Amino acid sequence: MPLTFDDLLTRARALTRPGRRALLGLTGSPGAGKTTLAEQLVRALNGSGEPWVAHVPMDGFHLADVELDRLGLRDRKGAPDTFDAAGYAALLRRLRTQEPDDEIVYAPGFERVLEQPVAGTIPVPPTARLIVTEGNYLLLDTGAWRRVRAELDEVWFCDLDEDERLRRLVARHEEFGKTHREAVAWVLRSDQPNAALVAATRERADLVVRDLVGWPDGHGHHRTGGGLGAVGADTGG
Repeated sequence: MPLTFDDLLTRARALTRPGRRALLGLTGSPGAGKTTLAEQLVRALNGSGEPWVAHVPMDGFHLADVELDRLGLRDRKGAPDTFDAAGYAALLRRLRTQEPDDEIVYAPGFERVLEQPVAGTIPVPPTARLIVTEGNYLLLDTGAWRRVRAELDEVWFCDLDEDERLRRLVARHEEFGKTHREAVAWVLRSDQPNAALVAATRERADLVVRDLVGWPDGHGHHRTGGGLGAVGADTGG
């Protein structure tokens, strides 16, 4: 029987323990709906009370374009080696060990219009008991990415019909300034090879999320160019 959005909320809550912060990772191919699911989970879990869940995306660890140019990797932007994976793993370790009387930890964000990382844009208070992080390569078993998975209590894989995923991915690139032809070209040249790499990590997930039912707005609304449709889930390998 497919899981509902409420089932996911229950599972996320269960990750936390008294005196112990939990880290939940959401992964999946580009355009599969990781960010939308993360935002919905955080919003629903926090409700109208004091926020106790924080959202820390992986995208803040994109290398800046100036560094990609120096490394000759600008045309591969979005591939695993165009991120500071070691820095991301170090931040997750810092978040895991943050004590209630520690200072705020500031995580980097990513500006979609500029397509650049921006330091110090996401405050994580020591009172946060659950951190939701999302990105393409959380289950990648190479290099520093291994250290990323080691810091996460669970990783859920967002799965989506391939045609719909591509449609949303092209729409997202168009939303942030590319022409339709440029968006399609980028998806085929860059996003699709990355998507194949991510898809190969699916069996390592603790949960595979697909065809979800029971979104907060009742019909699986998503933002233009991203998000999941109606939902369900099953356990991963």
